[in-house]
Amino acid sequence: MSSTVADLPRRHVESRDTSANTGVCWSAFFKIIAGVALVYLASRIYLHSYAFTKGLDYFEPEFAAYWMSMFWAQAILCTTLFFGVVGYLWFTRERSPETVTPEVELSRYFKFIAWLVGYTLVVLILGPIAGESDAAWHQVVIRDTDFTPTHIGLFYLGFPALMIFGAGAFFYAKTRLPMHAKKTLIPLGIAIGGPVLVMPTVGLNEWGHTFFYAEEIFGAPIHWGFAALGLALIALGGVVVHLIIRMQELIEQVTARA
Repeated sequence: MSSTVADLPRRHVESRDTSANTGVCWSAFFKIIAGVALVYLASRIYLHSYAFTKGLDYFEPEFAAYWMSMFWAQAILCTTLFFGVVGYLWFTRERSPETVTPEVELSRYFKFIAWLVGYTLVVLILGPIAGESDAAWHQVVIRDTDFTPTHIGLFYLGFPALMIFGAGAFFYAKTRLPMHAKKTLIPLGIAIGGPVLVMPTVGLNEWGHTFFYAEEIFGAPIHWGFAALGLALIALGGVVVHLIIRMQELIEQVTARA
């Protein structure tokens, strides 16, 4: 007889999640989706309102007020969130992975998926939406420095957000999932390593466009390095395969224990 996640028992178990709900925490998924959507919507509204009125000349005082202040706020916020997330997950890690029961481990896999959902949403925004709109903006406005309205949102908010969700997923797996306590899921490491691999390309892109490559051509050689992010994301397929196999095993174990 087949069983669904809704049929799985919810019980108190011996682990650090003793009082936790061992079912699916749907609120986490909706909060992540709503949070990412609201941040991006606010960013787009701000961009449409001021990019062509206050963001055309880096050397004007208005640019510093409307855009550089936003840049510094994002830099401080994203840096704080990154180290806060990594630090929290590490210092509250599971001290005895061998005591985690299948029920709790299964519930943690759903939370792990929530981290991956956030990562995927940011990727979908960065690529087909923010990235393409940035290139279109630069085809209309010739940049004068490394800092432009679209880049401040794309490179200094979008990419850090991707690293935060990626690091969150990686350290959640290392600190909460017994199978990964003493080893690393290689496809996950490749996938979240994509944004890190792209960072040198970001610097090359800014330097090249500022000094000798003003035209924003999609296939320009200084853009080729961004393909590393797309290639790295292919590894998410391996993560999905692992999730399906392991969660199937856990569901069978929980059902047998019921």
